[in-house]
Formats: sequence, C-alpha cells, structure tokens
Amino acid sequence: MMFDELFKAIDSKIQLTAAEKESVKTFFVPRKIRKKQWLLQEGDVARYLAFVEKGLVRSYTVGKNGTEHIVQFAFEGWWIGDQYSFLTGEPSIFNIDAIEDSELLLLTKPAQDELLDKFPQFEKFFRLLLQNNLIATQKRMAGTLGKSAEQRYLDLLVTCPTTINTRVPLHMLASYLGITPETLSRIRKQISTRK
Repeated sequence: MMFDELFKAIDSKIQLTAAEKESVKTFFVPRKIRKKQWLLQEGDVARYLAFVEKGLVRSYTVGKNGTEHIVQFAFEGWWIGDQYSFLTGEPSIFNIDAIEDSELLLLTKPAQDELLDKFPQFEKFFRLLLQNNLIATQKRMAGTLGKSAEQRYLDLLVTCPTTINTRVPLHMLASYLGITPETLSRIRKQISTRK
C-alpha cells in the first residue's frame, strides 16, 4: 500500500502520531513511472526528491562517447534525486529513470520546507538521511580508488544481498562498478567456483 515503505523509513528515525502521518502524506505527490521512463533528464532542474515505494530506479551520467556511468540504484525504501540541483536550482548533470515499473513519492522543495516548518522532527530525519548519504558516498569513493573490482562487487552484495543480482541487469551492475560486463561475468564465475 502506498506510503507503507515511507512510514517504515520514517519510523526508524523519528516518531509520529497517526494524525501526523496522515498530514505528512499531503506533502508528497504519488507518481507511477514505467520501466525506462525518466524522472529527471540531464540539463533539467531537479524539482523533486523521490522516495521509492515500489520498484527500482537509477541515477546516471552519460559520457561523451555515450557510455552510461551509474551513480546510484534505489530500491524500495530508498531515496533518490540530485541534491545539488534540487537545492540550488541549477541544471542537473544526472539522468534518473526506472529499471522496473515503479511507484514513487515525490517531495518538492517548497513542500519539504513546509514539512520542516510544520514538523520540526523532520530536521532530524533529513539530517540523518544526509549523513548516511555522505557516509555511503565516501565509502563508494574510497572503494573505487582503493579496492579491486572483485572487492567492490562483494561489497555491493553485502549492501543489497538478494536483490542486486536478480533485479539489476548485468551491464548496469558493471557500469555501477566501473568495469565491463565481461569482467563482471568473469568475477562472478570465479566467486562461484570458490564456493
């Protein structure tokens, strides 16, 4: 049911009454997007932060040679968006689209500001989200700089153990890891033969 995942995420960080939860719903715009449909295109301003209720979306850039570089996957219970563009109003360098048919809850900047005014406890909620995002970004950067492709893949399996291999196409996993699909296939084969 719409909002179930959002309230699980909220309940893990702050407490709201049933009446407050009903009020919080009014700040979000439910949106369904089909597989391969864009939520954001490079050059557009990010008008929303998106919470994934159901489905799978990704954020990526496209290099000059047309190669996609996946920055983030967002499964159920995860947020996705271009924070820089959302906060500054500058055009985004990212594309965000659906890997699966997805149900999202969109939060505009004015709605977020009003939500923070009406429910001050959301300051803590969003602060914790930003802290977790910063930690994940730093870990990803450190991993990209200092870990082998196999170790990066194994780390990803720890983060998303059951869903990453079954829901994300091989070429997208490889793009996220910064390797070719052939290299990823070889790594997966090596890991399976060691088990």
